[in-house]
Amino acid sequence: MIIHQNALPKQLERVVLLGGRGFIGAAIRRQIEAQGASVIAPASAELNLAASAAADKLARLLQPSDAVVMLAALTPDRGRDIATLMKNLAMMQSVCAALEKSACAHFVYFSSDAVYNTALSRVTEDTPASPPDLYGTMHYTREIMARSLVKVPLLVLRPTIVYGLDDTHNSYGPNRFRRAAQKDGKITLFGGGEETRDHIHVDDVAALTVRCLLHRCIGTLNVATGVSKSFHEVAEVVARQFKNNVEVIKTPRANPITHRHYDVTGLIKAFPDFRFVALEDGVARVHRDAAGRA
Repeated sequence: MIIHQNALPKQLERVVLLGGRGFIGAAIRRQIEAQGASVIAPASAELNLAASAAADKLARLLQPSDAVVMLAALTPDRGRDIATLMKNLAMMQSVCAALEKSACAHFVYFSSDAVYNTALSRVTEDTPASPPDLYGTMHYTREIMARSLVKVPLLVLRPTIVYGLDDTHNSYGPNRFRRAAQKDGKITLFGGGEETRDHIHVDDVAALTVRCLLHRCIGTLNVATGVSKSFHEVAEVVARQFKNNVEVIKTPRANPITHRHYDVTGLIKAFPDFRFVALEDGVARVHRDAAGRA
């Protein structure tokens, strides 16, 4: 659940995006700039959050009126081991140390739905975090670190599976399916693709983030649409975008079937007029945009 500190949206002064050059960060940056606000998004070469001097460097950059959005993280495609975990925690340590030296007006931490146990079929913001792996543990630990900053208004966002044109992680779902269909003319599922998951377009993630910044929201919010579809349904939606026939291939199942549905009552109460991009429309948008770049 989240609370609006600004009952009415208030113009942003400046937003510091840490990880603002990535897939989600770039989408947020575009929408913040469309609001007319100033954005600073230092590249990792300019500000290496894992470096020992990062805290002081970031503290000198910050102003008391800034909103700070922390997206920077080494994702599972970069490693799932203890060394990766420790690098991610070191990055958050730098950010927390900087915010202790130079407070900001609002801190938004991008966590992940990986903090929830994979066995849970229904999730709300009140669902206890119980991460099953090091990646989920990393995000939940970073949430706790952020909450230790008692003088900084904090919002924790926990997005579900995010898809869009510029995703580089190639995780199982719409992004990988589109690339496989384009390259090989086929989409290979885990088992029959029976598992249901919530998929959200990156533009919706960005739009919700901007709304939270404008209202200076605090608390915790799952960033999900509330509509879950099976991976087989997602594969069929992707396949329909191509003129040539795309084969959807089932394989022998290696793992138990799990489902995940998000109760988004809290999100609807916070932003009752928000309308999500339907999966079919979002996948079609990504396909058009990809064709336009080809």
